[in-house]
Amino acid sequence: MNDESQRIPVSTDQDVVRVRQLVRTVAVAVKLSLVDQTKLVTAASELARNTLVYGMGGMVEVSRVHNDRRGGIRIVFADQGPGIVDLDLALTDGYTTGGGLGLGLSGARRLVDEFEIETEPGKGTTVTVVKWCR
Repeated sequence: MNDESQRIPVSTDQDVVRVRQLVRTVAVAVKLSLVDQTKLVTAASELARNTLVYGMGGMVEVSRVHNDRRGGIRIVFADQGPGIVDLDLALTDGYTTGGGLGLGLSGARRLVDEFEIETEPGKGTTVTVVKWCR
């Protein structure tokens, strides 16, 4: 089950800041711990920047989600950019093409509870992450 989502187009650095602010606001609303808020905002910042820099911009959708036991946040980062040619390499610890926080996709993946990526060269990339309340 999920509540109404909020969408932010990402086409400038200021949009990345807006994504961070929205994620922080929703993280507080669902009562994530301060540590989990920080982890999620950090991952969201990295993924939003990737959407801007490598995906040539796109859309971020932030939703409150619930399962039988707890609440959380789902964030979807989608672009219509060039896609990721070598996903295994892109998910390798320490791999970065520079310009971001240096976390890369693998670092962002470690900061969330669920991480899914769909990409196809020439057709874009969609990354979906979920962080659950403890």
